[in-house]
Amino acid sequence: MSRVATGESVLARGVRVIESFGLDDRSLTVTDIARRSGLHIATASRLIEELVGTGWLEREGRQVRIGVRLWEVVSRASSTVGLRQAAMPFMEDLHAVIGHHTQLGVMEGGEVLFVERLTAPKAAVNYSRIAGRLPLHASSSGLVLLANSPQEQQERAIGAPLKVFTDRTVRTGRELRAILAEVRRQGFAFCAGHIYPETTGIAVPVRNADQTVVAALSVIVPNDDAARSLIPALQAAGRGVTRVMSASIPGQS
Repeated sequence: MSRVATGESVLARGVRVIESFGLDDRSLTVTDIARRSGLHIATASRLIEELVGTGWLEREGRQVRIGVRLWEVVSRASSTVGLRQAAMPFMEDLHAVIGHHTQLGVMEGGEVLFVERLTAPKAAVNYSRIAGRLPLHASSSGLVLLANSPQEQQERAIGAPLKVFTDRTVRTGRELRAILAEVRRQGFAFCAGHIYPETTGIAVPVRNADQTVVAALSVIVPNDDAARSLIPALQAAGRGVTRVMSASIPGQS
């Protein structure tokens, strides 16, 4: 793999170009990409043209956007494909019952990454979206994933600064430690008003054949007295996804 004078590979710089695109960016200019990636504009322009040639980026006039080819490769190769396929029938049934957001999240890079979501026009306000991220301590999905993660990862989160969204957000490491213990004990996370005062997030774990927690299935509903009544339906859906994931043994059909 060729390397530039600084020792950074061309591939690494190409990744910086791709990662310049944020969640809300439909397109960027070459100047935007150079600024966000920290590359000289001539270098960014050259890499963009190479990526356009592969189909990973597309260019129309001054605007550059993610290419269909990149989306195709990522969608086909992602380790979350099997998880999403296993979860979708249960998510659809759950969504039909609650009429609000139903979503699937995994832990990635110390955050919860949402890989699937079903919603409705009049659903409760929701901060998350597909390919969006949230801090582990602030979301019901994140708390479920963190509570079932290795101890050293929990300790890192407990010792780190905690972003506050509302007056109900977990604020201290001591509080986070207690909540993680509660999540493990009761088997779900219930976060009323932790990100928006008007909404409640509820999440349950999804396990694989080794009984390792690989994802969190969650709903975002209005913050009212009816929210807790949805826990049994969510738990049933989580057990359903776990059954499918537990039966999906590599090498067998």
